[in-house]
Amino acid sequence: MRNIMISGLIVLLLSPVSFSQELTGEDIIKKVNELFNPQTSWGKSKMTIMTTSGSKRTFVLESWSKDKGEKNLVRYLEPARVKGQATLMLNHADDIWMYFPRTQRVRKLATHAKKQKMQGSDFSYEDMGSGDSFINDFSPKRLEDEKMEGHDCYKLELTRKTDRDISYSRLIMWVIKENFYPIVIDYYDEDDSTLLEKRLVQSDIRLIDNIPTAMKAVMYNKMDNTQTEMEFLDVKYNVTLNDDMFTERSLKK
Repeated sequence: MRNIMISGLIVLLLSPVSFSQELTGEDIIKKVNELFNPQTSWGKSKMTIMTTSGSKRTFVLESWSKDKGEKNLVRYLEPARVKGQATLMLNHADDIWMYFPRTQRVRKLATHAKKQKMQGSDFSYEDMGSGDSFINDFSPKRLEDEKMEGHDCYKLELTRKTDRDISYSRLIMWVIKENFYPIVIDYYDEDDSTLLEKRLVQSDIRLIDNIPTAMKAVMYNKMDNTQTEMEFLDVKYNVTLNDDMFTERSLKK
């Protein structure tokens, strides 16, 4: 857009529908990826897990992210039994360490652990710390536009690239046209691209530090009939974070 002549820019501004139609799947997913991966971020969240029996388990956690999602740190504040427990995810969750305060030990998880559930929730470590996965692991295709959750949306199909070891064969994503925020994402089984495994629904989107942010996200597990709600209690972007925070040694602090 920076190099388009003024006359061309005026045409685009006067013809928003045409501009929308010109966007490719690659254009849209790049904008989504930028929103999901700010340079740095901090957040305090409440995670509520609803089991198949209908019982609830609630955690309060603090999280930090740096280098556009390449480095992630999570510390648990509540309940008392997990207070102080921490998880460090580097290289977009390819490398994961966990700290357990009761034993004062740090343990490195196996590579495949990124596909496991985080604290028994419906979010995997891969879901929480995969960074540029939308760009690196999938090939995008724009489908017919569709309304979702009351928003006019672009609809995308993301198909896993053949050389990628990730948990999902494909994703279907509805992206709000106004701000390029993904309001709903469907996750399909790793081995069966017709089997819907999970659906993420995001809501209460607010502008935080000029970045659209869903204050609430619910992951519905279609296989286990469970769900996990993540609610931001506070969030900030473009915060100053030292690299020392994202080390194995720092987990014990």
